[in-house]
Amino acid sequence: MSAAPGRPKQARTAAGGEGTPVSVARPPEEARTAGRKAEGTPEFVPFLDLAAGYAELQADIEAAVLRSLRSARYIGGEEVEGFEAEFATFTGARHCTGASNGLDALSLALRAMDVGPGDEVIVPSNTFIATWFAVSQCGATPVAVEPIETTGNIDPARVAEAVTPRTKAIIPVHLYGQPADMDPLWAIARQHGLRVLEDAAQAHGALYKSRRVGATTDAAAWSFYPGKNLGAFGDAGALTTDDATLAERVRALRNYGSQQKYVSDVQGGNQRLDPVQAAALRVKLKALPRWNARRAEIAARYLKDLAGVEALGLPEVPQWATPVWHLFVVRTPHRDALQKHLAAAGVETLVHYPIAPHMQKAYAHAGYRLGQFPIAERLAAQVLSLPMGPHLTDAQQGYVIDTIRSFAPVAR
Repeated sequence: MSAAPGRPKQARTAAGGEGTPVSVARPPEEARTAGRKAEGTPEFVPFLDLAAGYAELQADIEAAVLRSLRSARYIGGEEVEGFEAEFATFTGARHCTGASNGLDALSLALRAMDVGPGDEVIVPSNTFIATWFAVSQCGATPVAVEPIETTGNIDPARVAEAVTPRTKAIIPVHLYGQPADMDPLWAIARQHGLRVLEDAAQAHGALYKSRRVGATTDAAAWSFYPGKNLGAFGDAGALTTDDATLAERVRALRNYGSQQKYVSDVQGGNQRLDPVQAAALRVKLKALPRWNARRAEIAARYLKDLAGVEALGLPEVPQWATPVWHLFVVRTPHRDALQKHLAAAGVETLVHYPIAPHMQKAYAHAGYRLGQFPIAERLAAQVLSLPMGPHLTDAQQGYVIDTIRSFAPVAR
């Protein structure tokens, strides 16, 4: 299954990583002038083609958005409630509460779990910085734990060593769309009376031991940033949980601490899911299983055709995991040179993420030092995300693979 190779080129767009503005992707100047075009060779391979996804569902998306606009319910209402019910069913959770974005979903959940000043929350050393920010915004302290290098996900053995009397919760991240190993983490949490909040921002539909992530622990926070497997047309997020009390607390916190208009029981905020985004997400949710299946096909081809390439580390998938391949991330000590080589050939790639959270200026006050989390630092220096998305064509992917194989430092 692949999209037709002859789609109009001017409609292509690409998304940066979470926190990056979505912009029109244009081939770099060197790709336009290198004179290396051959018949049938893609002129430009975008990292992610958002325009193609919109074009595929355009009629249904526009009808849903128009329905929302005509309803005159511009805060909450049927579209938000409908999406919450449908996404809860999709994940297998009893409750879904929409939020303004993934970071807010995380911070709302932590506040609803009574995480605050003086508490510690265990987080991965290798993640998008929003995971850490959610903890800090609650007044708690993020405690970093190194990942398993071959998967990028938090190492449960190291988590057990990081628990202290001040630990209140664990936030595992299902990085790149591959589930973290939840059973040992859940066992640690039960042993110490901790809460587990999954950061599932990249894992819409991923399976952990045949169960969809999002309903296996206390709660899961989701991002619907446009570049996600299930992406809105702006910022959006949600929390899923089986805990009715937790869900109701989040509902109040996202809405000025109020469940009854003008009556605020706690100090909340304005972090609600927009109904226009909810309407569009309801349409895209129906396409998500099919789009995830296409991502799996693309990942399988990358794994097969790039196997054995020297100095190129490929993702490893445990038998119990079914990823949804939000990202396909390779590792190489020649990352910067490989990225430049691909860019010169018209292949767009991204780095997720170039600076480990503990090395960000935002956490300079914490006194972290270079070398304190060597696995996260090594991944930050070596990871490269290849083009991935349900509308990447077979021809485009073949060109990406051939271009990587032609790069001397990793060529066989």
